[in-house]
Amino acid sequence: MRSWQLQAAKARLSEVLRAAEEDGPQEITLRGRSAAVVLSRAEFDRRSSRKGSFADFLRRSPLAGMELRRERGRGRGPRRGER
Repeated sequence: MRSWQLQAAKARLSEVLRAAEEDGPQEITLRGRSAAVVLSRAEFDRRSSRKGSFADFLRRSPLAGMELRRERGRGRGPRRGER
């Protein structure tokens, strides 16, 4: 991943965007520390697309079908200052 100082990224924004599309994510630094990453739209869409519901995720889990038992109890009890 190429790194750009903020001032350079501002001055050469078109180049930063082109690099994000052609070469992948581009890091922007501020005072020597990583501050942001520029992604192409295609990369953003790929990374943020949903791949099924939470229920689907649980069904694919290695723990799917495992029987879990829990004892019924009083719970945590009252919070501090409560009765």
